Amino acid sequence: MAEFFSKFNGVEIFFLICAVVGGLFVLVRFVMMLIGIDHGAHGDFSGAGHDFDGHHADSDVGFKLLSLQGITSFLLMFGLVGMALYSQSRTGIVISMLGAVAAGMASVWIIAKMFKLVIKLQSSGTIHIDSTVGAKGEVYLTIPENGRGRVLISVHNSLREYDAMAHDNRKIATGVPVRVVWVDGNVLVVEPI
Repeated sequence: MAEFFSKFNGVEIFFLICAVVGGLFVLVRFVMMLIGIDHGAHGDFSGAGHDFDGHHADSDVGFKLLSLQGITSFLLMFGLVGMALYSQSRTGIVISMLGAVAAGMASVWIIAKMFKLVIKLQSSGTIHIDSTVGAKGEVYLTIPENGRGRVLISVHNSLREYDAMAHDNRKIATGVPVRVVWVDGNVLVVEPI
């Protein structure tokens, strides 16, 4: 091992250690994500009369710059680009350090942009009952005369079940296609199509 490191000077060893440490953490985290260990690594720890709760609230994208992903990607790119500039391109130590820092910061910036894109993909999945007006569906449980039944309504490419009553207070049998006329509280007012 000492023979391997004897080929490098101190600056090259520094860049190499940064690249290996960053790359190792990126690789371990990637493997953990592939096998499903990454999520759910929460825990509650206690000892010596002190409790520590491992659960935490989600942070914003700005804080994720200092996350494990940000730090390890910075180290990986810092080490690789610094090593390439210093030993392969034979630039000086100052230019190698500046290039390494720029590459590390670029990788952190890219990760921050990726987090922003992923956050934009999130959806609450909530369908407001008012958006059912005009939607079509069918009676699931018979709506009795002057009573309530259940309907299946297709809203935003999703099939939802709601309480319903007839627009003209007549009986509507199971399986009859209906359209939502208006919403009365949490009850859909429907009419046969």
